[in-house]
Amino acid sequence: MSHHIVEVEDLKYAYPDGTQALNGLSFRITHGESVAIVGANGAGKSTLLLHLNGYLSSPGGKVRIGDFPLTRETVADIRKTVGMVFQDPDDQLFMPTVFEDVAFGPANLGLADEEVERRVVDALTRVDALRLKDRPPYRLSGGEKRAVAIATVLAMSPSILVMDEPTSNLDPAARRQFIELLATFHHTTIIATHDLDLVLDLCARTIVLKEGRVVADGPTLELFADEALLAASRLEKPLRMQGCPVCG
Repeated sequence: MSHHIVEVEDLKYAYPDGTQALNGLSFRITHGESVAIVGANGAGKSTLLLHLNGYLSSPGGKVRIGDFPLTRETVADIRKTVGMVFQDPDDQLFMPTVFEDVAFGPANLGLADEEVERRVVDALTRVDALRLKDRPPYRLSGGEKRAVAIATVLAMSPSILVMDEPTSNLDPAARRQFIELLATFHHTTIIATHDLDLVLDLCARTIVLKEGRVVADGPTLELFADEALLAASRLEKPLRMQGCPVCG
């Protein structure tokens, strides 16, 4: 059994207003893969991610994490396996201090105080944010908030890390630091993003979505070299693949 495997089969989802966000998605991600989910706005990226640990559920299709289907009965255990980092860190940071935010999840697992503190220190150290432990989250920069949001997930010791637009609103220095941080992880990682240069840095495999469907799934470099695919999916080549406009 591997808790690191993610399988999605014929997943469909419509919002209450009738918007069909997912139209029969299927893919399989195996242990240790780092996979990007890309597509234009409205392609279904965020909706898909919210299905991977049960924030959204649908009778149309199946989600499996390891050997277990995601159901009402298994969702609590699966949320311990799949750690979700939301697009806006403010959706995850709500306690008076950084330490309390990172401790919230482990404490709610019923762990001893010593184990909670160990996890908090370890998670904040991994994201180079231990110095922030006594700071209120609202006083942090965007990059610091992002690091702490990741630490709240790492403190839960997930097997799978899921991230929605992790570099949005980061300045160039914070973005580079974030990429270097992610490159040290050994989790199965799923990243939904518009930042295709980030994908080149971190993800050997890319899944392209359009109108709630998978239109391509394969090696990142091959897909990003397919100009017809990118145009049809309303995507552009990463900047480093476009060539210099000055020197040609």
